[in-house]
Amino acid sequence: MTGPGLRRAAALLALGLALAAGSGCGSASESTSADARAERHDLVVAVHALSRAQAQTDTEVAATKAAWPLVAHGLPTQPSASDRAKIAAAHHSANGLHLPSLFGQGRSPGLTGPASAVAGAYDGYVGLSWTGWKMIEAALKASAAGGARASFARANSPLYIESVYDGHFSVSQIGKKLTEGYAKLGGPAAFGETLTQAEVDRLAAVYSEEAARLHPHPGVKLGS
Repeated sequence: MTGPGLRRAAALLALGLALAAGSGCGSASESTSADARAERHDLVVAVHALSRAQAQTDTEVAATKAAWPLVAHGLPTQPSASDRAKIAAAHHSANGLHLPSLFGQGRSPGLTGPASAVAGAYDGYVGLSWTGWKMIEAALKASAAGGARASFARANSPLYIESVYDGHFSVSQIGKKLTEGYAKLGGPAAFGETLTQAEVDRLAAVYSEEAARLHPHPGVKLGS
């Protein structure tokens, strides 16, 4: 093909490519919009789950903060009856944490965007806190009994203490993930009445470093 025929073929090819590109842009835009809607929906239902979990979270955080100074620098060697009661209360409150079904392993992988990060952080909080306090209380009982079990319990207690600390660090980051995700997905203008700035701010304060993080940092390390 030569001359006008070649030029015509080239022009038709260019037009076809332009049309295809235009069609692709529209599909990408629609896909992005659909993804954003899905992420906003997931964040709204995640917020509802956090709201329902607030009471159990408040209870556990308060009990752990009361007991934390007793174990932050290692297992107490001769805990008083009051000390044991505080540690038992922390264990009981952690045992009372129930992972919202939306955040469970069977459903959380289906969450998209910021909601997925929120679910993962709460899941980590529940698992680490429950395991940490359970093992701390068991270690104290073994330590009181003496012998090889006592030595083993004390040697490994930094792991259990760090577990509690890490669980609370995890839950203390949820507020930040929530506010950043809300803003990223369009904030009040995009969510409207389905999720207001006031609702986000209230929950962000509950699940914040100020409210949930433990102080001081654990003062013992494995092998110390």
